Amino acid sequence: MPEVRCCQCPLRQLPLFMPNNADEIALVQSLKRCELRVGPGETLIQEGQTEASLFTLLTGWAYRFKTLSDGCCQILNFLLPGDFIGVQQKMIAVAEHGVMSLTDAVLCVFRRDALWELHRQSPSMGFNVTWLSAREESLVDEGLLSVGRRSAEGRISALLILLFKRAAARQADGGAAGVPFPLTQQHIADALGLSLVHTNKTLRKLERRGMYRIEQARLHIIDTGKLMNLADLYDPLSNRTSASRPLV
Repeated sequence: MPEVRCCQCPLRQLPLFMPNNADEIALVQSLKRCELRVGPGETLIQEGQTEASLFTLLTGWAYRFKTLSDGCCQILNFLLPGDFIGVQQKMIAVAEHGVMSLTDAVLCVFRRDALWELHRQSPSMGFNVTWLSAREESLVDEGLLSVGRRSAEGRISALLILLFKRAAARQADGGAAGVPFPLTQQHIADALGLSLVHTNKTLRKLERRGMYRIEQARLHIIDTGKLMNLADLYDPLSNRTSASRPLV
């Protein structure tokens, strides 16, 4: 299949992403090397890898992870279309975490010096990349809060709500028909520090209580308010408050 030119990128049509002028788009295109197509479960960046590539996800999902000495995996956060991959590796000598595809995915591969060229030629775009990195760190912080302080119901509620909102923002219908949900219960357990059995029981309990449903690998949120209360989240776009942390 022919590669997608940056000026024709479908992600640019979504209000989630900031508009760019013609010069900025041309700069991004000049830094793009190629497109990479991968299947589920393929390693994009290995832990300890040096000189890792810089990617953005065009389609599909991925996740960042760290492997413990006993072979157990801790998922740090999930990556959706438009997310950068490999920014952290440009700041340190080696990759401190790995990145693996969760689904079939297409990635835009950029020159190894792309990050520095963005800052040099377009400081505003360089700042935006820095902001995105800070935003990704906040998502990891939210995951740490879940693992450390939330109940099992709160952990899963927070994950469902946050992933739904992130995925819905990448759809023209805003999630009205549900959003893709390629996670297995093992992925959820590895992200939230729960056993597989506990994850299964908690998911079933929340589903029986009418808070969400998953049909044909699509997530539908039925009772946002109850899930947010369980997760102790706050939506700045509504009058419902249960904590001081923003939802997005």
